[in-house]
Amino acid sequence: MLLVMFFLGKNVLAQESIHWLSFEQLEDSLAKQPKKVFIDFYTDWCTYCKKMDRKVFTKPEVIQKINTEFYAVRMDAENRDTIQFDGHVFFNRLATDKRAGIHDLAMLLGQRNGIFAPPTLIILENEFKVLDRRFEYLYSEKLMEWLSSFE
Repeated sequence: MLLVMFFLGKNVLAQESIHWLSFEQLEDSLAKQPKKVFIDFYTDWCTYCKKMDRKVFTKPEVIQKINTEFYAVRMDAENRDTIQFDGHVFFNRLATDKRAGIHDLAMLLGQRNGIFAPPTLIILENEFKVLDRRFEYLYSEKLMEWLSSFE
């Protein structure tokens, strides 16, 4: 019985996570119910991005806040996928055989002075207007404070 409870408990905990959407899913969701959008642009080599994954995006209060009040989109800024979003087609035109490059969508929404540096966190209104951006690691308390400023 204890073994069953152990596995059931792990399964319940595993379901407690942010409901990340793709940009394509975001458009469908916004058409059904408008909501603000939280975007996390990351890269595989970004140590602060990985730390946010482990230490911030796993906090129950952060998960609950984001899942309740925002649509959440998470994207590897170096991916090479073609993305259709807001009537436009975006791709990673900077990618080469020797260099990952930054995806056009990440550059459009998340660059600062022509440079993209992860982690990049963005809040959009439901019409895709950028309300605010953060270009840094945010502890859960700072993230909660920032997210609460959009209520």
